[in-house]
Parts: sequence; structure tokens; C-alpha cells
Amino acid sequence: MKTKSPFLNHITEYMLLRQYSLRTVSTYLKWISSFIHFHGKRHPSSMGDNEVEQYLEHLALNADVSPRTQ
Repeated sequence: MKTKSPFLNHITEYMLLRQYSLRTVSTYLKWISSFIHFHGKRHPSSMGDNEVEQYLEHLALNADVSPRTQ
């Protein structure tokens, strides 16, 4: 499950070491990547609560993602 992003590769390795299922890792990477792209490919370490709230609001209002999925 290698990606072009060292950040996402690190997250993948972290989850696999903790024996997350491949499907869970894949799903988490999809959501993390979506979050990063939503904010113009900014690194998550440079973002905070406000960006998370903006992303969740976008999912709820524009992407019709259920609160349970969020």
C-alpha cells in the first residue's frame, strides 16, 4: 500500500504495525487524503480544529455524508 506521500506511507505503516485490517487502512487513507485535498494539500500538522470543522461541515452539507460515517 505505498503512496507518493511520505506522510500517508507513515500512517499506513503505523496502522499495519498495530494490525489494522487492510480494508480499514484503505478507508482511513481515503478520508485522510480527502481531508488534505479539501484544504489545498496543506500538511495536517499545519491545521487545527477549525479546518476539521470546515471539512466535517462540507461533508454534511455538500457531500451528503451521514454523521455516522463522519
